[in-house]
Amino acid sequence: MSIQPVLPTRLVEKVWGRSTLPSPFAGPDGKQIGEIWFEPQPGFDRLLAKYLFTSEKLSVQVHPSDHDAPDGQRGKEECWLVLDAEADARLAIGFKQSLSRDQMRAAAVDGSIEDLLEWYPAQRGDFFYLPAGTVHAIGPGISLVEIQQNSDVTYRLFDYGRPRQLHLEEALAVANGEPHEPRFRRTIDFDKSASLVEGPHFRLDYLVGRPAPDLALRFPGPVMAMPLIGDVLIGNTRIGAGECGVLHTISDALFADQGATLIAQPVG
Repeated sequence: MSIQPVLPTRLVEKVWGRSTLPSPFAGPDGKQIGEIWFEPQPGFDRLLAKYLFTSEKLSVQVHPSDHDAPDGQRGKEECWLVLDAEADARLAIGFKQSLSRDQMRAAAVDGSIEDLLEWYPAQRGDFFYLPAGTVHAIGPGISLVEIQQNSDVTYRLFDYGRPRQLHLEEALAVANGEPHEPRFRRTIDFDKSASLVEGPHFRLDYLVGRPAPDLALRFPGPVMAMPLIGDVLIGNTRIGAGECGVLHTISDALFADQGATLIAQPVG
């Protein structure tokens, strides 16, 4: 398998993005950049890594599972690691209480769905896993990393009156009207390594410093490496903070002693 180590970067404009990005990023003048994607390459195309930067609320939305996705497309399960958040920043994940499909429909139509969601205060180190079908939104003032199945199938239920297409019927067909399960969220210590996800679609670790020998056993074969602090070296190739790359194996790379890196791999 031939994969270029450093993945191409794509800056994505969003109505809720920012004109000024945090270091080490720089957006073009006059553009509202909401996402930075690292383009998947043939041979390692089941995962997508991205940064999100918000200045306004994202739409209330949901993603289908593999089973419910349109023919020929993947579903989308995803996870978020909050890197920075303003004092009043919040994330909406799941509902405060169980809702029927008819209740979700009525709330999406009249806009009250925003108030029925469970809004969690966001702070650095918060981690959330969102199974397919989880109704969610992201508030303003947040910088986060998203690791997801490589899919862009998004169904919007409510968008605060913005002139963008909604997908009410498609969303209601796949939406889970339940609260988010506590086992899918936690807060990590950025000074300590942590295992964050183990299936069903990918595994993900937060690695501080150099990997212990057993990490290569948990992550056999090619992996995605996303340095948050410091560099990852593959021979003469450097993957720096704010970049993302693919390693043939963890053992191929040299990790910075004081670095911090997300390591991801598709499973199943």
